[in-house]
Amino acid sequence: MEAIYIPQLTRAPQRTEVVEFEEAIPDLQTLTPVRGQVQVKHCNTYLEVEATADTIVTLTCHRCLQQYNYRLSIHPTELIWLEDKDDIDPLMLDQEISSVDELVETLPPNGYFDVTTWIYEQLCLELPQQQLCDRNCQGIQLTDTLTQPAIDKRWASLEALRNQFPERH
Repeated sequence: MEAIYIPQLTRAPQRTEVVEFEEAIPDLQTLTPVRGQVQVKHCNTYLEVEATADTIVTLTCHRCLQQYNYRLSIHPTELIWLEDKDDIDPLMLDQEISSVDELVETLPPNGYFDVTTWIYEQLCLELPQQQLCDRNCQGIQLTDTLTQPAIDKRWASLEALRNQFPERH
């Protein structure tokens, strides 16, 4: 996906550009290409970004360590403020942030909106924190080592050879 040049959006019909895609995203391992569309609308002082995207990823269960496939579907929306870094008051940078509302994404008004990076970030945010192959996954089944000594299968033929000879005291 190509990055969108922000000033060009002001000349687009309804100041909006829609990008449809079906491709692999670098650094995101998926079984299927990421499919979807992104709509970017220029609203003078901010961009309004909406998207839908789907793909299938392979995850590792946190309980049993088996791999399983997971359908990842996203429908994010975000407002990205257009603010030139030269316009930021350097004294404001030293102030303490008082609320989460002040933590916003900004782009320069004459810069680019990187669609691929934005979709990658949104997909990563939707990955489940607790990855379970099944809600009832029992985890790794451990054997009782006191009643059954653990025998390394690589030594099985040597153990069979040892059993052929009588033990000496």
